[in-house]
Amino acid sequence: MVAPWTRVPCPTTPWAPPTPVGGVEFFQGTLASSDEIETVRIFDTTLRDGEQTPRTSFSYDDKREIAAVLDEMGTHVIEAGFPVNSDAEFEAVSDIAASTTSTVCGLARVVEKDVESAIDSGVGMIHVFVSTSDVQIEDSMHATREDVKERAVESIQRVNDAGVEVMFSPMDATRTDSEFLTEILEAVDEVGVDWINIPDTCGVATPSRMGALVKLVREHTDARVDVHAHDDFGMASANAIAGFEAGAEQAQVSVNGIGERAGNAAYEEVVMAAESIYGVDTGIDTTRITELSRLIEDKSDVPVPANKPIVGANAFSHESGIHAAGVIENSDTFEPGIMTPEMVGAKRELVLGKHTGTHSVREFLTEAGFDPTESEVREITRRVKDYGAEKNRVTRSDVERFAREIDVSRYEEVRA
Repeated sequence: MVAPWTRVPCPTTPWAPPTPVGGVEFFQGTLASSDEIETVRIFDTTLRDGEQTPRTSFSYDDKREIAAVLDEMGTHVIEAGFPVNSDAEFEAVSDIAASTTSTVCGLARVVEKDVESAIDSGVGMIHVFVSTSDVQIEDSMHATREDVKERAVESIQRVNDAGVEVMFSPMDATRTDSEFLTEILEAVDEVGVDWINIPDTCGVATPSRMGALVKLVREHTDARVDVHAHDDFGMASANAIAGFEAGAEQAQVSVNGIGERAGNAAYEEVVMAAESIYGVDTGIDTTRITELSRLIEDKSDVPVPANKPIVGANAFSHESGIHAAGVIENSDTFEPGIMTPEMVGAKRELVLGKHTGTHSVREFLTEAGFDPTESEVREITRRVKDYGAEKNRVTRSDVERFAREIDVSRYEEVRA
């Protein structure tokens, strides 16, 4: 990890921000620091909602392997699946519950057989859900608001009778009539519920609206609040963070953001935002985030985009001459400064191409054992730019070839 460089405090900004969990000093600046969030718990739903990604399926062995890594990393809750779905699913959920130290959660509709199956699986938490928006009640469930409320209360009572921690989700909460939402929340609160999850099932929330909804829910329940954001408009992780700012204690996330349609709030984005921007110790071993991401990419067969935050191939890569020159001098110049590749188990990379400058080329040549003159560096940089402009991917071998073509000396030759 690159040591933080010394900064002279601005005379008009005497307050010194705290050092984030990762140990990298926060910059004085427009967003100097923030202390809006006190508690961040991570509820991972990769094995449940993540597996609902179209054309994705995890085998029993896949689930056990993924759960083991999530557990070792310190993930607070692992939603292992939907026990009633099949015998294989029940077995996987049950075995994960028996073999991990994290709280393991099983999903259940407000249906007796679902709840009983979840109880029998031995999970430490049961996540009971039912649609509460009128469009889903009428056109998906073909029920009434009163039916929904009665089933929710009965299911929660059944879980309580079994002595298992219970979470209730009013599905499609962000499209639910606010009066009915508060009515059902008060009804389940009255019979005793440990967690209220606020699902943005169709991804229509914005950060400010999510924050307002969390505050509304907290006014009508004594339960702890959790948020579940979908990424249809690219705001899932921001909505999860907004939930924390408004007082939610937990967010449901999936690794690489996989899940229904455009997916969920991403595990890696929410964890690193909490740790690095807000300075919250999540208890997660962030150095294994890249490893976890690659595991999910392999098992889900969903490629991670190169520009994916935190875990994409380009997340810590630099090609632009100005950026690369700055990063060679001090990585804080063109990286966040509060998150390093080492913090997430990744590596920084200088990439050569059309936008490359002499600093990167000199760095590549030096690492390859060459001792170029300034004119030779400029000549090879020109060749790299021309080659890259033709949409070729410039590799280390290409740079070495260019160096040999103009007879650049190697260090051992100079010493000799």
